[in-house]
Amino acid sequence: MTNCTICYLLASAVVAIAAVHWIYPKVLKIAKMKDLVDSPDYRKLQKHPVPVLGGLAVFFGLLLGTLCFAALNGGMLGSVPVLLAASVMLYVGMMDDMYGLSPLSRLFIEIVAVAGMIFGSGMCVDSLHGLWGVGTFTWWIAVPLTIFAGVGLINAYNMVDGVNGLSSGLCISASLFLAIVFWIRKDFVECALALCFGAALIPFLLHNVFGEKSRMFIGDAGTMVMGTLVSWFMIRVLSGQNPDLYLGQKNTPCLVALMISIASVPVFDTLRVMTGRLFRGESPFHADRTHLHHVFITLGVSHSITALSEILINTVVVAAWFISYKCGLGIDLQFYITIMVAVALVWGTYFFLRYQEIHDTAILHSLQKISVRTHLGNKSWWLKLQTMLDRCVSKSPGTGE
Repeated sequence: MTNCTICYLLASAVVAIAAVHWIYPKVLKIAKMKDLVDSPDYRKLQKHPVPVLGGLAVFFGLLLGTLCFAALNGGMLGSVPVLLAASVMLYVGMMDDMYGLSPLSRLFIEIVAVAGMIFGSGMCVDSLHGLWGVGTFTWWIAVPLTIFAGVGLINAYNMVDGVNGLSSGLCISASLFLAIVFWIRKDFVECALALCFGAALIPFLLHNVFGEKSRMFIGDAGTMVMGTLVSWFMIRVLSGQNPDLYLGQKNTPCLVALMISIASVPVFDTLRVMTGRLFRGESPFHADRTHLHHVFITLGVSHSITALSEILINTVVVAAWFISYKCGLGIDLQFYITIMVAVALVWGTYFFLRYQEIHDTAILHSLQKISVRTHLGNKSWWLKLQTMLDRCVSKSPGTGE
C-alpha cells in the first residue's frame, strides 16, 4: 500500500464525477429531444414525464474513472468480464426503457450476462467460507447458485427503484462498504471499480433528488448495471479462489452475512414483494405498489426522506453484522443475526406501517402529521441547490438550452 495508490484511487473517483457532470446535460438533451421519458401511470409516483437516460451518463463516468485508474496503476484486466456484462445490461435496459421487453427475454439475457462473468473470470460463489462448516464446493452447484443470486440481485435493484434517490443512494452506500472491503483485502483494482461506481452516481443523485428541470431517472439501463456490478462484487468476495477476509481480528467474519447486509434492503424487500405476488397467483414480475417505499409515500413521507430512511435501514443491517463480528461471535451467529435484523427492519417496517394504514390508527395520524415536515422542497437551501443544478444544465456548452 502506497500513497500513490491512494492518489490513484482518489483521482479515478474525481474523474468519474467530472465525467458524469460533463455528459449529464448532453444526455438530458438527447432524452428530451427523442422523448425518451418515463410517463406517469397508476403505480408510478411522479406527476409528469421524466427523462430516463440517467444510467447512460452514470456508465460513462464509471468507464472513464476505471480507465483513469487503469492508466495510472497499470491495468484493470480482471474487471473486463464485469464491464462487458454491464455494457450488455446497459443496452438491454435502454431497449426496455424505450420499447419494453418481456420479463422472459430480460431474464434470459441476465442469465447470459452473469454466466459470462463467471466463465470469463473463472470465479463464482463456490465457497461459504465456513458458514455451517462449508468451505468450497463443486461448480455443478456453484454455477447455478451464482446465476440465481446474480440474477436476483439485478432484479432486486431494478425493482427497488421507485423514488428519487433510492436506488442510487443504496448503491452509493454499497459501493462505499465494498470499497472498504476491497481496500482491506488489498484488492485495489476492485476497490477502484467500487469507488468509481459510487462516485459516478453522486452527480446523478444530486440532479435526481434536488433538480427540477435537470432531473432524470436512472432507468432500467442504470439499475441493471447497478445489479450487475453488485453481483460481480459478490462473486469476487465469495469466490473460493480468494483468501478469506480478516478485518484485523482473530475471529473470522461471515462473508455471506456481510454481502447480504450490504444489499439487505433491495434483497429482502424484493423477496417479500415477489412472495406476496406468488401467493396472490400473480407473476412475480407483475408491477404493483407493494414495495417498502410505496408504504412510506402513502403515509405522506417525501421522496428524499423515504430514500434516506431505507438507506439508513440498510446501514443499520450492515452495522448489526459488524457489531456481531467485532463481538467475536461465530460465523453462523453472525449470519443469523444479520438475517434477523434485516427481516425485522425491512419486513417489520413494511408490515407495521401497513397495519396502521389498514386500521386507521392513532399512530397513523401521528405519523402523518410528522410526515408533513419531511417535505423540504420549499426550504430556501433546497431551492438554492435546485436553482444551481438546473442552471448548471441549462448553461452547459452544447446543450442548446
